[in-house]
Amino acid sequence: QQQVGEQELATKMLQIQSKRFYIDIGADGRRNQVFLALSTAAEFRDHLSLFSDFYANLGPPNPDTLPEDGKLKSETMVKDNRRYYLDLKENSRGRFLRVSQTIARGGPRCQIAIPAQGMIEFRDALQELLDEFGTDDGGYKGELPEGRHMRVENKNFYFDIGQNNRGIYMRISEVKTNFRTAITIPEKSWSRFRDIFADYVDKMKDGGEKGPTSWCPSKVAEYRPVPLLPACLAGLPSSLHGLPPNSPPVPSAEPQDLSSCSL
Repeated sequence: QQQVGEQELATKMLQIQSKRFYIDIGADGRRNQVFLALSTAAEFRDHLSLFSDFYANLGPPNPDTLPEDGKLKSETMVKDNRRYYLDLKENSRGRFLRVSQTIARGGPRCQIAIPAQGMIEFRDALQELLDEFGTDDGGYKGELPEGRHMRVENKNFYFDIGQNNRGIYMRISEVKTNFRTAITIPEKSWSRFRDIFADYVDKMKDGGEKGPTSWCPSKVAEYRPVPLLPACLAGLPSSLHGLPPNSPPVPSAEPQDLSSCSL
């Protein structure tokens, strides 16, 4: 399914053995697939020719001479903050070219596998698209910053810088087990996002320094009700107002000076 904001300009479909491949030229890339800038696609085309020549000169499969990792030939391509690994491999099912892409160090790896006998057909289809659209990427010519990664509890966050026909952007991805979501922030909005984050950090920091609201601990005391008398009777002997002999003086009903604590 096509993502929002993605414009497909041209496509080539290849049927190689039991696999179907689509080579798309688009105004924006889908990150769940191997994505190549036009200039990188031209480099990949050249590597396909070299890998095809190497494959043509290989003898029949021989398990006794097969390397432990199964790799017969390997190359690497680098474009901005993306790295591509090309590995011609052999296993029990045959020989194939594995093309892997990593966006950031420690980030997820996307890959496809092309049957070795289909490399020439793949190269020719790619060449047709390059003849139509050229090999100039356009836009920003400098080196984009390398991606970053951070882990918070059981979540992984990836910060990747990319570029499309609308300019440079940052993609922030949150990855958990069986869950992935991402947002894309245009470069012109980065400073605004930074200011909002900084404002929240300062507010939370200020709130933390104030500490909990001040309070006054209660005092636990035994309470015994004492009858109050009008001021005119206060201080008279207890026998005159019906209390048992030897009772303590009766307090006045006048307001007392009671201390209190404010919250």
